[in-house]
Amino acid sequence: MADGEQRRIVPVILSGGSGMRLWPLSRLGRPKQFLTLAGDHSLLQQTALRASDPTLFAPPIVVSGEAQGDAVEAQLAEAGVAPALLILEPAARNTAPAIALAALASEPDDLLLILPSDHHVKDEAAFRAAMATARGAAEEGWLVTFGLRPERPETGYGYIRAGTEIAPGTRRAEAFVEKPDLATAQRYVAGGDHLWNSGMFLMRAGAYLNALRTHAPYLLPAVEAAMAGATREGARLLPQAQSFARAPSQSVDHAVMEKHDRVAVVPASIGWSDIGSWEALHGVLGKDEDDNVLTGDVVAIDSHGSLIRTDGPVVAAIGVEDLIVVATERSVLIVPRAQSQRVQEAVQALIRRGAKPPPELLGDAG
Repeated sequence: MADGEQRRIVPVILSGGSGMRLWPLSRLGRPKQFLTLAGDHSLLQQTALRASDPTLFAPPIVVSGEAQGDAVEAQLAEAGVAPALLILEPAARNTAPAIALAALASEPDDLLLILPSDHHVKDEAAFRAAMATARGAAEEGWLVTFGLRPERPETGYGYIRAGTEIAPGTRRAEAFVEKPDLATAQRYVAGGDHLWNSGMFLMRAGAYLNALRTHAPYLLPAVEAAMAGATREGARLLPQAQSFARAPSQSVDHAVMEKHDRVAVVPASIGWSDIGSWEALHGVLGKDEDDNVLTGDVVAIDSHGSLIRTDGPVVAAIGVEDLIVVATERSVLIVPRAQSQRVQEAVQALIRRGAKPPPELLGDAG
C-alpha cells in the first residue's frame, strides 16, 4: 500500500439467518435476505451493492450457512459482486462466532465493516458518510457500532445509550439495552441519548479478536480450531465442522459489546429498517393515496392502510383497514398490521402439526 493511501474497508456480510418473520414469503429454504422486497434487488444484493465502490471497499467476505452457499453465489453473481471469500458455517452459531470466522480470515489491521444481509438502507450517501465518521476511531482500536436516531418509540429494537464524544460525530457507547416497553421507549426518544441498535459495526479484525479473548475466552478456541482445519474450494471456505460445533451460540452484543471498554457509537440517520415484520415493510415501501401497499394481482376497494401482496391468485379486498394480506402459491396470511409480529405464532402452529416442517415452511433456496 502506497504512503498516504487508505486501506480499503472489507465488508463482512452476515447471511446465515433463516428467520420466518415474513412468512409465508420468507421460508426455511428462502429466508428474508434472498427476497426482493424494496427495490429491484434482494436484500442480500442491496447489502453487497451498498458496499461495492472499489475506491472505498475491498471485495466482501460473506458468512453464510452451508445449505445456502449456492443461493448466495447465484445472487451475488446476478448483482455483479464477486466475493473475496464465502465462509460456509457447518452449523448456525449466531453473530459472535460468525464475525470471528471473518476476522481470522483477515489481516489483523484490516477494517471490517459488519453488515447484516437482510436490512434496508434508503440513504446510501448518509451510510457512506457514517462509515467515514467511524473510520478514525476504528483504526485506533475502538469497536464502532452505528446507532440509528429513533424515528418513533419502537419496542421491537434494542437500543444503545450514547455517552461522551470521543471524536467528531463519534460517542462512547455507554450501554446496550434490550427491547424496552412502550413507556421506556418513549422516554428514550424524548431524552435523545438512546439510539436504535443497527447490528452494523466497523472494527479492526485484530481488535475484535483481542476483545473476544478477553471477554469470551470460551468461544474463540473452537472457532480457531475450525479455521485451522478448514478446507478451500475456490472462493468457498468450509470450517471444520466438529470444532465449530463446540463454539457456543452467542450474539456479538452479549459476547463482546456489552462488556468491552472501547466501544463507540456513530449516531446516524440513513433511512434504515431491519424489515423485521410485515408492518415494518409497509413502513418503508411507497403507498398509494389510501396508504396501501399493493403488490401483484390485487384489487382494493374502499380499503386503507393495508399491505396486500400476492405471488399467485387474484386477491380482492373490500372495505378492509390496516390489514396484512399475503398470498403465495400454497399459503395465505391475514393479520392486523399492528399484530404482524405474531406471524411466528402461525409458524409454530404449523410446525406442531407434524414432526417435519410442512411444505408451507420449506420453499426453495433460489
